[in-house]
Amino acid sequence: MSSENWQADKRHWMHPWTHFDSFEEEGALMMARAKGARLWDEQGKSYFDAVGGLWCTNIGLGREEMAEAIAEQVREMAYANPFVDISNAPAAQLAKKLAELAPGDINRVFYSCGGSTAIDTAFRLVHFYQNCRGKRHKKHILARKGGYHGSTYAAMSITGKSGDKIPEFDYIQDSIHHLSCPNPYRAPQGMDEQQFCDFLVEEFEQKIRELGADNIAAFFAEPILGSGGVIVPPEGYNRRIWELCRENDILFVADEVVTAFGRVGHWFASKDLFGIQPDIITCAKGLTSGYQPLGATLFSDRIYDVISTGDPDRYFASGYTYSGHPVACAAALKNIEIIERENLLQRVVEVGAYFEQRLHSLRDLPLVGDVRGKRFMMCVESVADKGSKRLLPDELNIGKWISDRAEQNGLIVRPIVHLNVMSPPLTMGRDEVDFIVEQLGAAIEQAHHDLRKAGLLSGARQMTA
Repeated sequence: MSSENWQADKRHWMHPWTHFDSFEEEGALMMARAKGARLWDEQGKSYFDAVGGLWCTNIGLGREEMAEAIAEQVREMAYANPFVDISNAPAAQLAKKLAELAPGDINRVFYSCGGSTAIDTAFRLVHFYQNCRGKRHKKHILARKGGYHGSTYAAMSITGKSGDKIPEFDYIQDSIHHLSCPNPYRAPQGMDEQQFCDFLVEEFEQKIRELGADNIAAFFAEPILGSGGVIVPPEGYNRRIWELCRENDILFVADEVVTAFGRVGHWFASKDLFGIQPDIITCAKGLTSGYQPLGATLFSDRIYDVISTGDPDRYFASGYTYSGHPVACAAALKNIEIIERENLLQRVVEVGAYFEQRLHSLRDLPLVGDVRGKRFMMCVESVADKGSKRLLPDELNIGKWISDRAEQNGLIVRPIVHLNVMSPPLTMGRDEVDFIVEQLGAAIEQAHHDLRKAGLLSGARQMTA
């Protein structure tokens, strides 16, 4: 029987990415409480949240010391005006800590309310910087198909996921250019990984020649693509593209909204995992582990030195009422303290290797075309034909078929059309890895059985090795 909350939600709350027809029919799954990686719905059923909220509950939910840190800051000072020349201690302390953790000369921090606004800030900062240099013609932005950067206007314009670019919305189109998705599984036929990497680098060089390096302001890229399919680019790709950006005076913006704060075993993936030194890093999600909304755009002293000198009347006319919110910053400081104290980065390295190994065992199942990702950032892609990698029809929404059956088994995974994505809390242990793999495997087999029974797989060589 539906609850009063379920009815109120269905009647009044338009959720992000609401699919109107199915929502009107089914409504939402109402969650009531959470502890660690476990969620309980309003009927008391327990679920293991292998999605980690939305790539964000890194330290797990329900931590008393997080509640205490947040409550203490609320009592001390719940809000402080962040504009111009007023500040607060948690925001200043967090900025110092982020500068210590970030690679190279990235020592400057601009706060926002989440990942999308961090990207919008980076977009504006890029143009502000180029204008301050007197290079007002450097306006073009390079990004990638399959990349996801947020849902605000500039962020969604930079996003390259075709499924999110619905025709009823408008986007910046004249100055944002999308290059091929660096997905080795979908490389052109006959190309090995190294040849595919060469192809992508040549495409990048060609785009620079086409537009002119003097007209390109920045390249926006996730070190590992998240919502676009958990795509780890070919070996050497990130480094080679970064080098091209340096050679051609193009800023490299690393979107680490997902990958930062331990998701792949490092504070930031750019330098530690891929050997690149971005000019700008955007982050959110794991910054507070979802306990408070907070985003940050981190940038280099080199950029700051340019924008802060020259014109004595210049100021950065951008910001948010909740920039550097003291409660959110206090939560971030405690979150980082917990990650350090419990050595969660090393845990991700060790348990992440086991997670990768166990998930790859699902490759033999019907429907499974690819298993990919890194450590606590993984994905299973379903196909109709393993040999040709042919996809099932989009409208079938195979990822949802599988996630629905996993949900029945007490496991939450994220469906994205043909994909099932996992980004569990960094506290996950080997026994929980086993639970995910066993229940996801059972859900894939059950979905395959149900699809065959319904006659929706006729003609597909889904069992091809």
